[in-house]
Amino acid sequence: MEITQQCVVALTWTLKDSLGEVLDVLDEPVEFLVGGDDLFEVIETALQGHTTGATVNLHIEPEQGFGEFNDQLIFLEPRSAFPPELEEGMTFEGVALPAGCSAHMPQDALYTVTDIYPDHVVLDGNHPLAGIALHLTVQVRAVREATEAEIGCGSAGTGFFKVTPIHSMAPGSDFLQ
Repeated sequence: MEITQQCVVALTWTLKDSLGEVLDVLDEPVEFLVGGDDLFEVIETALQGHTTGATVNLHIEPEQGFGEFNDQLIFLEPRSAFPPELEEGMTFEGVALPAGCSAHMPQDALYTVTDIYPDHVVLDGNHPLAGIALHLTVQVRAVREATEAEIGCGSAGTGFFKVTPIHSMAPGSDFLQ
């Protein structure tokens, strides 16, 4: 079956940065709805017309992927607002930030603790891959017709690459989260 809109593809991939460093490898196929909310448009477009067994190499600019880095999403917050066991790399949903954090922080972002100082904590609301050009090698492992339920909800159940335009969160590997 050829990949078209409203079909489900099972993919594996290798994701690298522009210097060739491997950022993520998916060895076990994961299903995505083409024409839904699961994939970046650049990936969907590149997959069109391919069949099972195809390998597609993509170069994804930041604006096509996880967005440009936005320095307005970096916040310096009081250390006292956070639990004592706070560690760099921990994440907080904007809607669940501790009391005492700035009220003007967007609530629809996922914030990563990037630095901890005695009196302050640095929170970054950018996706870890924001501002980075990516190289993605995708292998098509299977193609099938989408079910009515998948089409209705716009997803095959996974959205590794689909993100909100401003804050870009993508579940998947530890790096992509």
